[in-house]
Amino acid sequence: MFENWARLVYRRRRATLWLTAAMLVVAAVWGTGVFGALTSSGGFDTPGSESARATEIADRDLGRDSADMVMLYRSPGRTVDDPAFRPAVERALSALPSDKVDGTATYWSTGSPQFVSKDRTATYAVVRLAGADDQARHDAYEELRDVAATAPGLTVQVGGAVPTEITINERVSEDIAKAESISMPVLLVLLVVIFGSLAAASLPLAIGIVAILGSFTALHLMTLVTDVSIFAINITTFLGLGLAIDYGLFMVSRFREELKASDGAAKTEDALARTMTTAGRTVAVSGVTVAVALSGLLLFDQVFLRSMGFGGVATVLVAMLAALTVLPALLAVLGPRVNSLSASRLIRRRRGTGGRPAREEGQGWYRLAQTVMRRPIVFTVATIALLLALGSPFLHINWGGVDGKVLPAGTEARVVGEVLERDFPNNATRPIEAVVTGTGDQAAIAAYADRLRQVPGVTSAGLSGAQGTTARITVGYDAGPNSDQARSLVREVRDVPPPPGTRVHVGGMPAELVDQLAGIGDVLPLLALFVGVATFVLLFLAFGSVILPLKAIVMNLLSLSATFGALVWIFQDGNLSGVLDFTATGSIAPAMPILMLVMLFGISMDYEVFLLSRIREQYDRDGDNIAAVAAGIRRTGGIITSAALLFIVVIGAFSTSGITFIKMTGIGMATAIAVDATIVRGLLVPATMRLLGRANWWAPRPLGRLYQRYGIREHGHAAEPTMKVPAGI
Repeated sequence: MFENWARLVYRRRRATLWLTAAMLVVAAVWGTGVFGALTSSGGFDTPGSESARATEIADRDLGRDSADMVMLYRSPGRTVDDPAFRPAVERALSALPSDKVDGTATYWSTGSPQFVSKDRTATYAVVRLAGADDQARHDAYEELRDVAATAPGLTVQVGGAVPTEITINERVSEDIAKAESISMPVLLVLLVVIFGSLAAASLPLAIGIVAILGSFTALHLMTLVTDVSIFAINITTFLGLGLAIDYGLFMVSRFREELKASDGAAKTEDALARTMTTAGRTVAVSGVTVAVALSGLLLFDQVFLRSMGFGGVATVLVAMLAALTVLPALLAVLGPRVNSLSASRLIRRRRGTGGRPAREEGQGWYRLAQTVMRRPIVFTVATIALLLALGSPFLHINWGGVDGKVLPAGTEARVVGEVLERDFPNNATRPIEAVVTGTGDQAAIAAYADRLRQVPGVTSAGLSGAQGTTARITVGYDAGPNSDQARSLVREVRDVPPPPGTRVHVGGMPAELVDQLAGIGDVLPLLALFVGVATFVLLFLAFGSVILPLKAIVMNLLSLSATFGALVWIFQDGNLSGVLDFTATGSIAPAMPILMLVMLFGISMDYEVFLLSRIREQYDRDGDNIAAVAAGIRRTGGIITSAALLFIVVIGAFSTSGITFIKMTGIGMATAIAVDATIVRGLLVPATMRLLGRANWWAPRPLGRLYQRYGIREHGHAAEPTMKVPAGI
C-alpha cells in the first residue's frame, strides 16, 4: 500500500504541491481566524458535578452572582469611612453603560465587611456584565473597559473573571508569535547542521509550517461543532510543529539513505518508494498511535482536557498526513537535489579532505551500547534509582486550581486578585457556597447556617441570597482555597445534615477543585487502560514481542515520574522561579499532568518505534540479540538525539509563555523528551535488553504469526555492513 502510494505521489507530485498551496492559502486566511472562535473560559470545572449544579441552580433562581469584573478602589489619604469615599465609588459605577451591566454590589449596598480591606483604605465593587454567554460578556467588557478604569478622585484597578480571561487570550496570541519567531530560525540552523544541506534542512521545517496552519484550520473546524479552550492553541501548535519536524527528519534521512543506494533512471522514484515502505509506514503507525493516545482525553468531562483531545488528535493527523503526502511530493520534485546547497561539502572542499568515512558514523553510540551491555545490572539499577530519585518530589504534590496567578507578575488582573487575597478578609471572593433548595422557611435555613458555623475551620456562614424556595449560604474559612484543609472542609460541609425536606448543593472554588479531582480520579483508570492497550498493540506490531511492550510501558512510567517530580520541584516548590520568570503558587493544576502523560506516552512512541524497529531488523538478520541492540543504537542514536533536540527547541520556545501552566507544560515536556532520548534510550534500553536476552523477542505462537503478517517491519533498507560485537560483552 505504501509503495503504491509513493509511486502515485511521485507521478502526481506537482498537482499535489499545487493543491497543497491552495489549501495553505485557505488555512492562512480562514484557519487563523481560530483565535477569535475559541472559548476563553478555562474549562477546568466538571460538568454534572455537585459544584457545577450549585452554580446552575443559584444562577437560575437567584441570578448570576459571578464576579465578572472586580473594581478595586483606593483614595489616597482616606478610608472607606470618609464621607466622600462612597459618593466617589457610586459615581464611578453609575458612569458604566447601563446596557452593559446587569448589576453591582458594594460595601454600602450589601453591608458586608468582606468588601473592605483590613486597614479600611480600600474597597472593591463586583460588577455583573450583561450577556447570555461568555462572548457577549467579553464584548460588553471591551466596550466599557476604558470607562471602568476611570474614577475621578480614586485610583482604580480592574480584575475579575472576564478581564483575566481576556488578558489570557491576548497573551496566548502574543506567545505563539513569540515562540515561532524564536524557534523557526534556531530550527533551521540545527537542521542545516544535522543534514549538512540547506535543501534537506528546509523540508522538515516546511512540513512544520504546513502542520501549524493545518492545526489552526482543524481547530477552527472543531469550534463549529463544540467548545474548544483557548489554551489548545499553544499545545496543539508545538505538538504539531514538533511531530511534523520529527516525521520530516525521519523521512528525509531515510530518503537520502535510499537515494544513495539507488541507481538507474528510476533512482528517485525507487528511493521514494522504499522510503515510504519503511520510514513512511513507521510515521503512519506512530501518528495513528499518538492520535489514539490523545483521544483518551475525550473520556474526561472537563472542557479543557476534551479540547486538548479534539485539538491534539486533529493536529497529529494533520502532521502525519503532511509528512506522508506533501513531503513525498517535495522529495519527488527535488530528487538528488535534496543534497544541494551542502554546507559540509563546502567545508570539506575548503579543508581539502573527503570528510569522515561513513563507517565512523554512530561509533560513539555504538561504544556507549557496548559499555552499558558489559555491566547491564549496574546500569539498570543505577538508572532506575536516578529516575525514582528525580520523581520523588511528586510524592508531596499539592493539587490546586487555576486563577489569575497564571498571568505574569504585574498584570493588572493578577494584581487585583493578589490584593484581594492579601489585604481583604480571607477568601473574600472565593467562599464555599451552600445552595439550599426545597424550602422558604427562614428559620430552618438559619438553623442550617448555625450548624455550618459549628464545623471546625468555618469562620462564618450567612445568607447571601434567597428567592422562593432557593437560598444561598456563603461559608467563610481561613485555609487557602487550594489547600488540603479547604478540600477537607468542603467534605465536612457536605456532610452537615440539610434542613428537613430540602436538598443542598455545595459549590464555590474549593468545591470545584474537589469535584475536579474526583472526576479525574474516576476516569484515570480507564485512561490508563486505554493508553496502555494502545501502546502495547503498537509496540507488539513493531517488534513482534509481548515482553518489549510491557518493558517499554514501565520505562515510560519511570521517565514520566522523573518529569513530574521535576515539575513539582520547580513549579510547586518555586525552585528556579526567578530564572524561569514565574510565581510559584504552591500547587499544580491536576489537568496538566494528565495532559502531559497522554502526549508524552504518544510522543515517546516515535523514538521507541524508530530505535527498536532497527534493532528488530538487525535481529531478524542474524538472531544475535546483543549485536542487534548495539547496531540498532549505532544506526539511530544520532537521529533520535537530533529529533529530540529539535522537539526540545520547539517546546522550549513555548516555555517562554507568560501563562504559567503553558510554561510548565513546555518545560515538563522538554524535560521528559530529554530524559527519554538520553537516559532511557541510551542507558536503560540496552541494559534491560541485554539482561532479557532472547526473551526480548518472545511471543506466543499465534501472536507470532500475527506479527509476521501485520508487523511494522522495515523492508528494502539500504545495505549496511553487520558489525560484530567484541567478545566480553
